[in-house]
Amino acid sequence: MGRPSWDEYFMDIAALVAKRSTCRRRQVGAILVGDKRVLATGYNGAPTGIPHCLDVGCLREDLNIPSGERHELCRGLHAEQNVIIQAAYHGVCIRGSTLYCTHLPCSICSKMLINAGIKDIIYREGYADPMATELLEIAGIRPIKI
Repeated sequence: MGRPSWDEYFMDIAALVAKRSTCRRRQVGAILVGDKRVLATGYNGAPTGIPHCLDVGCLREDLNIPSGERHELCRGLHAEQNVIIQAAYHGVCIRGSTLYCTHLPCSICSKMLINAGIKDIIYREGYADPMATELLEIAGIRPIKI
């Protein structure tokens, strides 16, 4: 087994971060990287101090809401939201950084990433939200699937 490329290395870290997820539907991990250094990490789950979905259930699951719809009914934050929040909380500049994420960001997260100054997005799996790709392309960000 050879030495992983930088993209493989950072994507493997994002996959490890996803294992901390408390979402019943999908485990997502995200990291922001600048100058080949991890700046912040995030995974999807309920906010600090709020009971985890693994413990109390999932309203979207109970209502049979398809993936990519009715985000406002989810008690959790997305991994991409959490990685931006963690960077802000700890005073880490993320402008110009690269997002490595286990899944393509949704349109809500894409808007946040655009405004946060993220320059590149590298992901492993798709997500059912065509508007996300459209917004990213208009902003000059081409997500790369590896």
